[in-house]
Amino acid sequence: MPKERPLWRGAAFRLCLLSAALFLCLQLGMRRSWCPEEKPRDPTAARAPAPSRGAEQRPGAVAAAAGGRRRVTYVRSGRRGSAEPACCAPQPPGGRRRKTVRWHIELQPWASPTPSLNYEASRFLKYISTSQISCEHTNLNSLKGYSETAKKPWSICLDERFSLIHRIRSKQCRLYSLGLGNDDNQFELSMANSGCEVHRFDPSIKSAHIQEGRHLWYHRLSIDWRDPNPAIAAHKLHSNTKKLGTVLNEFGHQKIDVLKADVESAEWKILENLILEDVVEQIGQLVFEVHIHWPGFEVSGNDSTVVRYWYSLLRELELKDFRLFHTYKDLSKPQMFLKKEAFNASSCYTLSWVNTRWK
Repeated sequence: MPKERPLWRGAAFRLCLLSAALFLCLQLGMRRSWCPEEKPRDPTAARAPAPSRGAEQRPGAVAAAAGGRRRVTYVRSGRRGSAEPACCAPQPPGGRRRKTVRWHIELQPWASPTPSLNYEASRFLKYISTSQISCEHTNLNSLKGYSETAKKPWSICLDERFSLIHRIRSKQCRLYSLGLGNDDNQFELSMANSGCEVHRFDPSIKSAHIQEGRHLWYHRLSIDWRDPNPAIAAHKLHSNTKKLGTVLNEFGHQKIDVLKADVESAEWKILENLILEDVVEQIGQLVFEVHIHWPGFEVSGNDSTVVRYWYSLLRELELKDFRLFHTYKDLSKPQMFLKKEAFNASSCYTLSWVNTRWK
């Protein structure tokens, strides 16, 4: 008759198995707590075809970009079935221009030992009336085949020593025009007819983006010296206002050959923003209408302080290698200087600069 095993041996064996299983469970639990579980990859992701380059170039086309982002061309032609070239595809974040941290421009010393409006006004008016560089060809009429005349002399330098004339001939130039409901668009049309890519920014147009012809776009945007803060409810009303640097990043444009601005006294703060963020270095020529019958938007201080600020801005342009080559004194406007009929000054001047380092 077989000998029976003691009951305590079976119980001990089962207790060892239970302890081993409990220990294994504890080990697995600790591993999961220290090493989070990886998300399973989408098996279809590797098989998804890459978007073709042609898909990104069509108006309104949507193409998948790196990191799951989508690139959208947001300018469409007003004519159905037309194959116009796309405009302004957003630039990948990695290629955006890096901002320079700078909060204030350096003010020039006073024109006299003690602050004086007479001395500041005389220095400023002399500065904007004196060409710093000569330019023989200052309008499109100097090009063969052009005879249009604009209502205002928006002068650009087309001398052979500067790159703009060569970029116009090679159809590679770009013009940004900043305006506020101005009907005078002859200059923009002439530049577009010459083969330049022209973008006109005006908050008064009806549609967000309109393409007219092959080279001319209209955008319902107002260029400002600050971006609206989406966290502030009041700023949402101005969501169609952006800084020029922001627009360049969103459109994927690295350079502007000509920046024309007629923004009704916002030009001083916009110009300050372009200088502080080094956007001005991406521009070949500036054609600005400046208004001096009052300080301008958000420009504070007494009269002599305001004129010193204006002068300091223009000197900053000179430090950036911009040279004034043309000044137009508008005699059709009131002859006012800071609300005074003084200094034989017009309330409006059109000033043109060329960036001598532009290539």
